[in-house]
Parts: sequence; structure tokens; C-alpha cells
Amino acid sequence: MEEDPLSALFTPAFVVDVDKAKRNAQRMIERCQKLGVQLRPHMKTHKTLECADIMTGGSQRCIVVSTLAEACFYADHGYDDILYAYSIPFDKVERCAALSERLDLFQILLDHPDALEQLRKRPLKDGRQWHVWLKLDCGNGRAGVLHSEPGALKLAEAIAKTEGVELTGVYAHCGNTYYCTGVEQIQAVAQETTKLTLQFMEKLKAVGITCKSSIGSTPTCSHPVKDMAQLSEVHPGNYVFYDVQQSTIGSCCLEDVAVRVLTRVIGHCPHRNQLLIDCGWAGISLDGAGKLPTGYAVIEGHPNLKLLSMTQEHGRVEPISGQLDYSEYPLGSLLTLIPYHSCATAVMHPVYHVHSEGRLVGKWTPTRGW
Repeated sequence: MEEDPLSALFTPAFVVDVDKAKRNAQRMIERCQKLGVQLRPHMKTHKTLECADIMTGGSQRCIVVSTLAEACFYADHGYDDILYAYSIPFDKVERCAALSERLDLFQILLDHPDALEQLRKRPLKDGRQWHVWLKLDCGNGRAGVLHSEPGALKLAEAIAKTEGVELTGVYAHCGNTYYCTGVEQIQAVAQETTKLTLQFMEKLKAVGITCKSSIGSTPTCSHPVKDMAQLSEVHPGNYVFYDVQQSTIGSCCLEDVAVRVLTRVIGHCPHRNQLLIDCGWAGISLDGAGKLPTGYAVIEGHPNLKLLSMTQEHGRVEPISGQLDYSEYPLGSLLTLIPYHSCATAVMHPVYHVHSEGRLVGKWTPTRGW
């Protein structure tokens, strides 16, 4: 199928414009070089070897993952310096130990003293140390020990003092940028997260602890602030694909989005003034609900069309205004959906069809599971 046009694909199909993905990755590499911080790209958006290669500039080093399945997948394919940036699940301590004993640098993350106790009870072989990042909540409101809590510093000290355990770094996710609109708001969150993280690093220094600092999200790393140069690392991920959500936040332009879902018209419903397409919520994420005037996605080249609703394998499309001209949308014709959330959409597809300038050039197979 390589070198065939995109129209040769069965639908729904997840397609990646490899030139845009490479351009997005290169821009982030250059941005971090200019800032003087280490880029540790997040693999959670795509979960493929090929895209990891693009994001690491071929080094196969210094990545972050959100599942142990990803960690094992990359380790099995020659990657090292892997950070499993998810508060360590106790059912996976043994598997984390195996990776820590096998790789040069496998790193984990925690935000609770009970997790530290789990590591203390499972010392690593050959005198190896657990490499631990403390997850700090700097306003994101998800995982992490709150930066202002006295317990945060106490936990950092406990990690540093525990035999067989090393405090490698402090890690904060600025996912609160996802509520931003425009560069100014994004940079305000970047500034705040950076300030709070650096303040915490000063507290550590005052008690004699030095370690790395890392913050990240695609919006903040797409529009970094100067003070981020004082951090050790940043860890964005979505930027390699981007999506409609990122374009509405202000991280990118719609033209930067490297992924699409191809779908075909499979039904005309003149009594409802609708089209049916063969992409339902099994093929594109429901994340866009109520957030776009065009419904769950942007239908490329058709600003008057709205993806109104979906069931598992069907989508209902209607015009934003006026009557549909069905002669414009014959049965079998292709429509191109730009996903609201590329991470959530990519995870539904067992294979990504990769193209350059509209010609298919290969397939990428992501890893799946936890």
C-alpha cells in the first residue's frame, strides 16, 4: 500500500503527516536548546518507536512514559534513561524493580510516604539504587504532593535519606494550561509553575539536597518563559502531533496539527438534514463535546459541517446552517476529521497510516495497555 494515495485506505483511518510531525519535533528540540534545558519528550501521545526516534533526535535516550507497558516496550527496543512518570502503582513495584535492575537508568515517581515504604521493602540487586522523582502539585490539581504542604519537603528529605533510594528530581505537570486561551495566559501558568518549582528547589537546597527539576505540558513548552532556563528538564508530549484543542489554547496553529481521522459518507438522511459517516466514538475521541462550534472535531475544508453526535461506529454530520447539498457528499466520499484531542484519538487505533504529501509511506504500530 506504500506510495498509494490516502484514498486507498479503509476507514476510519488514523493518518499521520510525517513531515509535520518532524517539523513539530524539531522546533521543540531547537526551543529547548535555545533555552538551555534538557528535553525529555513524553511518549504517551503516540506510543510508537518511529515517533520516539523523531522526538529524541535518534538518541533513544531521555524519555518519559505514562504506562509500564510503554516503559517495557521502549526498554525492549533499546531505549534507556526512561522515566515512568506516574505515581508508582503498588501492583507494579516488582516490574519496576526488574526494569531498574536491567537498564542503566530507569526512574520512577511518587507522591506519598507509603510508596517510599514499598521501595524500602524491595531493595534492588547489585547495590543499585531506586531513582525517584517527587511529584509536586503546583496548581494542576491532579497527582502530586502540594508544593506548599510541609509534608512535601518532609517527603523529599525522607526519599534522600532512605538507603537504596536516590532523590533524582522534582517533577511538576502544568496541565492547568489546558484551561488557557492565548499565549499570555499560557505563559502566566508557565511562570507560576516554574516559580513554585524553583522555590521548592531552594527549600531543598537549604536542607542540603540538590536534584533535578522538571516541568512540562505542550502549551508551556510551546511558549516557554525565560525563567524555565533555570530548570533542568521539560517534558512535553502532545506537541509532536498537536490537535484542535492545542490550537484553541494557543499552543499551535491548526496547520501544525499532524494527524487526521479519515472517514467515509455511508448514509444520506434528508429527513434529518444529516449525513452518516463510518467514524463513531470508537474512531475519534468524545473529548470535544460542547467545546467546538463544529461539534466533536473540525471537518477539514468544510467549515459549515458539524460532527453533531456519535455512536460506537456511526457519526451524524449536519450543516451549521442551511440545507445539505447531497450531491457534494456522495456515498463513499471521504471526509477528513481533525481530532479535538490527538492522544485520546490515537489510543483507539491499532495502527497509524503515515504519509508524506498525501502519499502513504508506511505504518506505525503503537504499544497498548498498562
